[in-house]
Amino acid sequence: MLDKKNILPQIAAYKTVILDIGCGPLKKQPHWIGIDMLDADGVDITGDIYEVIKAFPDGCVDEVHATHFLEHLPDVPGLLIELNRILKQNGFIEIVVPHFSNAYFYSDYTHQKFFGLYSFSYMVKDNLLKRKVPSYNLHTGLQLKAVFLHFKSPWIINRPFRKLCQVIFNASTFMKEWYEDSWSSNISCYEVEFILIKL
Repeated sequence: MLDKKNILPQIAAYKTVILDIGCGPLKKQPHWIGIDMLDADGVDITGDIYEVIKAFPDGCVDEVHATHFLEHLPDVPGLLIELNRILKQNGFIEIVVPHFSNAYFYSDYTHQKFFGLYSFSYMVKDNLLKRKVPSYNLHTGLQLKAVFLHFKSPWIINRPFRKLCQVIFNASTFMKEWYEDSWSSNISCYEVEFILIKL
């Protein structure tokens, strides 16, 4: 692990701590702490994510953002447990991952996990979605606060239709669940966003 800016020894002095895990060279905000396995301009701490997160003290992080990162990991529940440990009481985690219907998901051989609307319902407390799934005794200490389906497209000609799909299928929890049950094999969803909060 390489803490390029000596952040970890000074973390208690930070008023607000926001992590961008798996950020690569595209850290979203300059004041966020970028963490990635590979060094790049936006990366502040380089190393294995499990090792880096274990180095943070309990209850020191306000927000965690992970965009197109968790699909590369072997142990998502283990990471969630550690993220819960380092979150402050009102902290939250925003996770964006490719939806299983996204054809581009299969092109990247480094992707290890599939994600759909219910994926985090197996790992966190879920009072949001109607369909109930088993928890397999995973106690991550987190709760699903919100979930959104994103219908992006690299093709300009598809964008108006995709925007309409996003409005329609995110209109309610019922519509999200109906999409995944009845429409996901016909209209692909680019990615799914989860907001998790500390219990």
